[in-house]
Amino acid sequence: MTTAVLSIGTELTRGELVNTNAAWLGEELTKLGFDVVEHTTVDDDLDRIVALTHSFAQKHRVVIVTGGLGPTSDDVTTAAAAKAGGVELVRDESIVEGIRQKFEAFGRVMPESNAKQADFPEGAEILSNPMGTAPGFSMTFGQARFFFVPGVPREMKHIFFESIVPAIAALAEPRTHQVHLRTFGMTESGVAEALRGLEKAHEGLTLGYRAHFPEIEVKVHVRADSVAEAERLSDSIAEEVRVRLGDAVFGGRTDSFADVVGRALRDGGKTLAVAESCTGGQVGEMLTRVPGASDYLLLDAVVYANSAKEAVLGVSREVLVAHGSVSSETAAAMAEGALRVAGADIAVSITGVAGPGGGTEDKPVGTVWFGLARKGEPTVTKHRKLPWGRDRVQTLSAYFALELVRRAALGREFDLPGR
Repeated sequence: MTTAVLSIGTELTRGELVNTNAAWLGEELTKLGFDVVEHTTVDDDLDRIVALTHSFAQKHRVVIVTGGLGPTSDDVTTAAAAKAGGVELVRDESIVEGIRQKFEAFGRVMPESNAKQADFPEGAEILSNPMGTAPGFSMTFGQARFFFVPGVPREMKHIFFESIVPAIAALAEPRTHQVHLRTFGMTESGVAEALRGLEKAHEGLTLGYRAHFPEIEVKVHVRADSVAEAERLSDSIAEEVRVRLGDAVFGGRTDSFADVVGRALRDGGKTLAVAESCTGGQVGEMLTRVPGASDYLLLDAVVYANSAKEAVLGVSREVLVAHGSVSSETAAAMAEGALRVAGADIAVSITGVAGPGGGTEDKPVGTVWFGLARKGEPTVTKHRKLPWGRDRVQTLSAYFALELVRRAALGREFDLPGR
């Protein structure tokens, strides 16, 4: 039961707009049990849309088409569908009245161009869209059922759940299950190497990888004789993946790295203070995205200048002069100062050269020092040389700092990925 997604819009083919709809639809269709085998994007060209419609009709059973249902002259999807089906466009006056009422509800007069959104290929099934002015519609071409929906994500998702899922659910073969595992600290190739041979060892298993810097997501997708059997197998294989990847696996599909760190702090009854220099508050921003972060985060001090390191955290001028702001000694003093000022159980610090300027021969751009201080325990410092641009140095440094915190909260060995 193969399925395809056809995205229509010149703004997509030119790269002016990111096509998030295709990714979302692919995932939702996979959940239903369909094999999504093709994603295609085409510009607002009537003949090219018609040609793709004919092609898809010969290859797939279900096709979701997004975009091109607006009121402007470049919205030609409906006309293309009519041409592909060899039928005329028919205006539904009840839809025109519904669009007019939506405009009136906002105190506006409906432009005549919007009446175009009430034109449908003869015989098409109209799909209601209470979220906007463009209804969707459905048609059959050959063996394939096509569903045409607006490109506006909110409207597309509503029509998908309310009209499309009920229509196609019975066509799916729900015999699959997928487990998502999120990792940090390994490269994509390193993860793949660690999982080498796993697919051959398990029939019906497909491993997928998605790199979203600095994380790698592993998708364990299993097809079996039933959903229950696929779920059992995918859960079992996911455990094997966790064993092979070790501490690199930090959570599942819905877990953010900061969420996992916060959970470890809350579960351990620990509080945290953060002292940031080169990351400029990124660690605190990540932590406070998570609801309830006030349970454990006491302080996030952004001490960019040396004078702020002295005044806020009590880092001595002697340490700064003797060792510089980017050093093990300064990182340790920053963490100890944050621990003392906040009265926290754990404190982490970051100081480094994010670039593009400011590097020296002994401290080149990408040099970052981290400090970890804990009540009643010796302070630990670590450093890394990160060979990427400013944004990635800052992001990776924030992750490294949170990794130290995670390990401290879980009572694990203090180490960082890479060298």
